[in-house]
Formats: sequence, C-alpha cells, structure tokens
Amino acid sequence: MAKRIIPFGVIGCGLMGREFASAAARWCHLQNVDFEPRIIAACDANPQMTAWFSDNVPHVRRVSSDYQELLADPEIEAIYCAVPHNLHAQIYSDIIRAGKHLLGEKPFGIDAEANRQISEVIAAHPKVLVRCSSEFPFYPGAFRLRQWIEEKRFGRIIEVEAGFWHSSDLDPNKPINWKRRVATNGEYGCMGDLGMHVVHLPLRFGWKPQNVRSLLSKIVPERPDGKGGMAACETWDNAILACQAQQDGQSFPLTLSTKRIAPGHANTWFLRVWGTDFSCEFSTKNPKQISFLPYTPGAEQAWHMLDVPYRSAYETISGPIFEFGFSDSILQMWAAFCDEVVNRDAMQGPFRCATPEEAAASHQLFTAALQSQQSGQTVSLA
Repeated sequence: MAKRIIPFGVIGCGLMGREFASAAARWCHLQNVDFEPRIIAACDANPQMTAWFSDNVPHVRRVSSDYQELLADPEIEAIYCAVPHNLHAQIYSDIIRAGKHLLGEKPFGIDAEANRQISEVIAAHPKVLVRCSSEFPFYPGAFRLRQWIEEKRFGRIIEVEAGFWHSSDLDPNKPINWKRRVATNGEYGCMGDLGMHVVHLPLRFGWKPQNVRSLLSKIVPERPDGKGGMAACETWDNAILACQAQQDGQSFPLTLSTKRIAPGHANTWFLRVWGTDFSCEFSTKNPKQISFLPYTPGAEQAWHMLDVPYRSAYETISGPIFEFGFSDSILQMWAAFCDEVVNRDAMQGPFRCATPEEAAASHQLFTAALQSQQSGQTVSLA
C-alpha cells in the first residue's frame, strides 16, 4: 500500500520526543494504513538532545535550538511538541499560526488563561489539526472497555473511578526538576502533569464532572537541587478529585486521582466502571487482563477475568497471543493522529486522540479543584 508521508518536526527532544522517534522507526509494525510520519527536523535548547536525533533518526536533516526555524520550514507539515507547561501558550500558538498540525503534550497551557489563549488561536485556524497526547486509551483492555460502553452494556452507571499513579517521587533523594516548580509546571502540580490521561475517556464518554471536592497533598517538602543544597517542592504530589457526573439524566460519583507518590506503582493507569447490568475494570498494572461482571437480577454475581488479545485501533503484525505494552500504545496514538491529519472525518481508525475541547474541560476541572482545596468546599463546574 502506498503511504502518504507526513514530514514532522519535533520540538522538545526529551523522553517523549524520543518515544515518538521510536514509534516512527517501527511504523512497519502497523498494517493496512495509508500514512506514515517522517521526522525531518528536531529542536531542543540542549544540544545533547538534538544530537540523539541526528545519530538515531535517519531522515533528520535539520537540528536547531530555535523552534522558529522549524516553523519557517515549508516542508514540515506537522509538529510534535513536548516542552514545560509554562512554554505551551507561546510555542503551541506559534505552531498553529504557522499552519503546522500539532500533537502537543498535556495540559495545553500552564493554567486556564494560557489554555484560553491557545484555544483562541485554534479557533482562528480551523484547517490546522490540533490534538493532545494521551496514549493509554489505546491499550487493548481500555479499547475493549470503550467498546462495551459504546454498546451500552452497563445499564445505569453506579460509579466510575479513573486514575494514573506512579511512585518515582517516593524517593526523597530524587533531584528536583521543573515539574516540582510552580513557575514551570503551574499550580496544578500532578493534575496538570498526569490529569489528561485520567479525564480523557470519561470526557469522551460524556461523563463531564458537574462539581468537584478535591483532596490535594504535598508529601515531600524539599529535594536535592543538584548543587549540593536543597530546594523546596512547590507543587502538589497527589490529588484525589471526588466529582459528580451524569449519564441519561442520572447522576453518579466519578472519582479521579493523579498520584506521583503511590507506593508500588511504576506507571499505573486504570478505569473502573460499575453498572446495574455490567461492571468492568482495566489497569495497565495487568495489561493483558480485563475484569468484567455481567449481572442478571436474581442471579449470582461473579467477576470474570479475560486475557485481552493484542488488538487495538490499528491492525499490527503481532499475533493476538502476544503482549501489548507502553511503546505499542504510543504507536497506536501516533497512528490515530496521522490518520486524522490525512483522512480527517474519514479516518480509518475508530478513535481520535484527545481534543482541545477535552483539554479545556480538564483546565476547568483542575482550576475548580484548586479552589476546592483552598476553601474546603465542593465547587460547581456548571
């Protein structure tokens, strides 16, 4: 199959920039797609980061410390951007104004005002495709859960819980970085860093929080500053958001949690949905398995455990018996973005990446969560 090549530039060549490069390098893993990304330029303030791209990505012909050079390049059609949150408003807006399609990292602005600025630029450039990175819904278990929700198997929703937890910050000797500083990460703390992953599917299903009562925690007060001293950790480590959502006019509890300090969790994303007819749980802690409980009134209640085949939005060369992992979810997310760049509403896959509207809804929620933490009260989002 002939593929439409999408020339890409990468702005921010750290961990996730390299993950994208790796996904592009294994594009042959996908089958029956008519599009392919090709990274031809990379930009980062740190020359060591762009050197990695020069050494490992064969089509890269330009490296720079000035992102405007990439935006001025007429050959570049799309940009992946992964920079600290305080840079989102300026750089994302400049990318969109330059007419480059954008897949940007969450949270799409350091705060609600920055997100509003980005949203205005998006509205002024409707031909530019803009999406937010969120890969976990592409796991086969999450994909299966999404299908069950679309099939309306659950009956009346009783309760939903979603979360993203890791534990790397449990170590108090871990040096401080930009995510622990308000100036670069923002007041949201862990919510801005992790929250889009948590709210992506609930928002996609129409379960928009109506209100929120938040419990935010600062657990490690200071960390090594890399210069022999200690620096204050300014941002929230953990967040639990108790919300109400609605489906078919009926309210239900929606609990959302983002945790940088969750002992024993390396990188755990999960979604649990309890309903009167059907319940289901999926967690990347056990990525091959999904648990479900079908219920008939008067019958016994028994959870079933299913090994989920290697199947997601886009067909791959892997057989169904093999295991799916994080790099596979990244590849699937990138396929969805490239599919939409090329095919728009006629895209081959069944699931879009997170939208700017969903990112804006996350800002409304996180801003209300900060207000709730300060007041100790439930804050309405209506």
